[in-house]
Order: sequence, then structure tokens, then C-alpha cells
Amino acid sequence: MSLNMKVEQMYGFHQFELPTAIKHGIGSIKHIGEEVKNLGVTKALLVTDPGIYKAGVTDPVVKHLKEAGVEVVVFNKVEPNPPVRLIAEGSRVYKEENCDGLVAVGGGSSMDTAKGIGVEATHEGSVLDYEAADGKKPLENRIPPLTTIPTTAGTGSEVTQWAVITDEEREFKFNTGGPLIAAHLTILDPELHVSMPPHVTAMTGIDALAHAIECYTMHYAQPVTDAVALLAIEYVGKYIRRAYSDGSDIEARYGMAQAAMLAGLSYGSESAGAAHAMSQTLGGIIPVAHGQCVATMMGPVMEYNWKGHPDKFARIAQALGVNTFNMTIEEAAKASVTEMYRLAEDLDIPDLEEQGVSPDMIDRLSKEAMKDPQTIGNPRDLTEKNYKWIYQRCFNQVPKTV
Repeated sequence: MSLNMKVEQMYGFHQFELPTAIKHGIGSIKHIGEEVKNLGVTKALLVTDPGIYKAGVTDPVVKHLKEAGVEVVVFNKVEPNPPVRLIAEGSRVYKEENCDGLVAVGGGSSMDTAKGIGVEATHEGSVLDYEAADGKKPLENRIPPLTTIPTTAGTGSEVTQWAVITDEEREFKFNTGGPLIAAHLTILDPELHVSMPPHVTAMTGIDALAHAIECYTMHYAQPVTDAVALLAIEYVGKYIRRAYSDGSDIEARYGMAQAAMLAGLSYGSESAGAAHAMSQTLGGIIPVAHGQCVATMMGPVMEYNWKGHPDKFARIAQALGVNTFNMTIEEAAKASVTEMYRLAEDLDIPDLEEQGVSPDMIDRLSKEAMKDPQTIGNPRDLTEKNYKWIYQRCFNQVPKTV
């Protein structure tokens, strides 16, 4: 990448918009009814997945909505890595039931599904027509009033301006978004997070950390995203092991909910980096859990990337609680990589083979990662050969360099 291009990425024209009202606190879900009603919603499509619905997590949401006079239509068919066909089914229900608002309860898949439904509810054609890529249509209309209620602390989709959708025909995950797709309101209630099992706490928590680290170190970073990213990193460093060890630790759950939201804000209107380019392209081919995949990749990605921004990686080490006193910038930057590997080990993150990914796929996966727009802006230039090295590190086929 040329110097002029890097300078343009780092110091060119940027924007940061926050279309989402953020309301939070222990027990805050009891306010959902009046809050949604205040958005002008009279009939909401509640978007969630079968597991959350059967577990009764959505029951208090439905209860409070109905008490406020908001009718509720339940769409509980959300799948991981939501495909285009699911969005089409949900938008059909939305239109047939004459809904005028959306409430998403769950993880990133539920929130991204709701965003996709919102796109099809306010635009002609399929969400696929609005892929954030050259030659595709930009969004023109604000989606219907959307309230997001995360039950995991990871994706940050409650405040991001993106939805990640799977095109099964291409075996490819694509982004659609901009300020017009963002939620109107998010309610963060850590009491909804206490039922998260440890492995979900781990993989979603490191996904949040990955958002913060990649957005902090990429060329598109700007002061406001740096600020929220650093605080997100500090919160994860302080709270994730506690939340993993004791799911009922409400302070840790609150801290992780804030970390995920702050990391989501760090996306701003831009992008992430190599780990998300790799995980999104891989997730379009194999139905891996996104957060778990990212958690496995972050150590190798940071091991490759630290040379691109050693001062920022040194600051990441401090934010994660590493004592960098008497360390050089290079030593501290390497310490951030070591800490990421240690964190993945402490949280029992499975490796890629345990997640069902074969090392035989490295060549294909490296080619696919180069196609992802998040490759652009990575703190260190990337080629297909570089991606192969990172994947080889994921499979321990080459030795560590730190």
C-alpha cells in the first residue's frame, strides 16, 4: 500500500455518527414497553432464536411490551450466520402482519437478522441488493424503529451500523449498512446475561475484545473510536475472566455488556481488520461460531500485526493489565500478543481443527480473506501469502515469533 493511501486512510475525511440511544442498568428491561412505545411502535416483530425463546428469555420482554399496549408478533427462527433466505422470511412476516417496529433479543445473529428485515421492509428487492460493495445500491431509507436487547456481550451489533448476512449461494458473508441501518434504541440489562454458559461468555467476550483491538489499530481509526476502544479493552481485561468463572457475577456481567457496546461503537462508520476478514469469509463456507473463530485467530493476527503499530499494541498491553514498567515499546507490543494467547488459553478457546476447520483449506481461506473489505485498513499490509502465514500459525504449522 502506498504511503499516500495510508495517510488518506489515517488523516483523510472521517465521520462518526451515533444514531442509537443507549439505555442501561440492572433490571432496565422493565422499561422496554414504554421505550418502544415512545418510538411510535404499536405492533412489533420480536426477532429471536429458538433457544432463547424456549428458555423463556424473551418472556419479560413480551410481558412489558404488552403491558404498554404494544402488540407483539414473534419471529423465533433466527439461525447463526443468518442467511438471505431467513431475512426474506422475516420481512414477509413483518409485512403480512402489518408491523411498524422491530425488537431484537439475543446475540449478533438476532440483531443482524432484525436489521436485514428492516432493510427489506423499507426498500425494494432483497437485502442482497444492498451489499456494501462497489456497484451495489446504497441504503436510501431509515429502517423501521428497531430496539436491540443483547443477551450476550460480544458482537456489539446493538450499536453498530452494520449487519452481516450470509449468501449461501456464494458461500460468502457480506455487510450491509450505514447510519440508516443502526438501531434506534438499545437496552443493556446485565441480568439477561447471567444465563450465558461459560463457553459463550468466552467466545463472545473475546469477539468484543477483537473489535476493540482491530478498530484501535487499523488505519481508519480516529480519536473518538480510539477512546471507546481503549475503554472496551480495559473492561474486557478486568471482567472477562470473572464473568467466565462466575456467571452470576452481576458486576462482571455489567462490565462486559459495556465493553461489547463500547467495542461496537469503535467500529464507527468504518471497519475492523484481518481477524474479521478471516472469520467472516470462513463463516460463509463453514458454519462456525463467529466469536469462537475470532477468538482463535486473534493471537496469530496480533502476532502478525504488532509491527504495523507498535505504540498502539504497547498501549493495548497496558489496557489488558500487563505491567509494562521498564519495557521498551517493542517489548510491550509483544507482551500484548502474549497476553492474548494467555487469555484464549485461560478461557479454553478451542482451536480451528476442534471447530471443524481442516488445515487443507488454508489456500482457499487465504484467497477468500483477501476479498473481504476488512483487509483494507489492517495495521500491516496483507497479501495472500501473509494470510497463509497467519492461518499456519492458527494451526501451529509455523513457530511463534514472540
